[in-house]
Amino acid sequence: MADRPSKKKSSDDRPQLVGSAPPSGARLDASHKRLDREEYEVDLLKLQVELVKLQEWIKHAGLRVAVIFEGRDAAGKGGTIKRITEHLNPRVVRIAALGTPTERERTEWYFQRYVPHLPAAGEMVLFDRSWYNRAGVERVMGFCTEDEVWEFFRTCPEFERMQIRSGLILLKYWFSVADEEQEKRFQSRLKDPLKVWKLSPMDQESRLRWVEYSQAKDEMFAYTDTKDSPWWVVNADDKRRARLNMIHHLLSQIPYQDVTQKDLKLGERPPDKGYVRPPIDSQTFVPEVY
Repeated sequence: MADRPSKKKSSDDRPQLVGSAPPSGARLDASHKRLDREEYEVDLLKLQVELVKLQEWIKHAGLRVAVIFEGRDAAGKGGTIKRITEHLNPRVVRIAALGTPTERERTEWYFQRYVPHLPAAGEMVLFDRSWYNRAGVERVMGFCTEDEVWEFFRTCPEFERMQIRSGLILLKYWFSVADEEQEKRFQSRLKDPLKVWKLSPMDQESRLRWVEYSQAKDEMFAYTDTKDSPWWVVNADDKRRARLNMIHHLLSQIPYQDVTQKDLKLGERPPDKGYVRPPIDSQTFVPEVY
């Protein structure tokens, strides 16, 4: 087996920013009730307006931003990504959600398949799962060897430092959800025809391997929660609070200015210059069923 990298020192002295996620392990209690929908939607809209400003600043300043979303199945990663991108330009802010590696990709350097998806200047990429699959799903499900896992632990911190030294802004979020809450969401998906597709054989296996996933996550943090590239843990038991907290924290991590076109006006349209359009019945319309 390859030599195991030494574990890093504790980073408990890392400051907790205002609006950032609660400390790892924090759970909802009786005094911390779930957020009301109306209050949530008001706050979400305010944050989404700020995301538009951030998007325009990223484009204006030529920033390169990569945001990693990791966590257990049904922890709320996809829902948060959806709210972030809802009003943004997919040419500036795009999602990278890689599928199962091909036979060719399995023979490549592990990080190779992720490199083409990294952002260029003026882009932000949201990784819906990432290279951390190796330390999580692949390890727990036996899709890689332990030697490959330890090589990942040795290589990953330097791989991320290389990106950061090149000027890339890298943010890593772990969505933490309690066992009981995850089970409730799995059961809900079974009854919802719009969400049943989210239940895969992998999800069923993850239910049976809760402890193994916990051990894998804890060991992954021990080697990859570095001073250069820390993990930010999002308490995801309340989906609404999780989305707001994560977006608020994302905005706080990238200094930006409002460069949106506030004084933009629409001029008068020019005359048609006598152009005659073809008859409307020459076109094939979608049947008006509704």
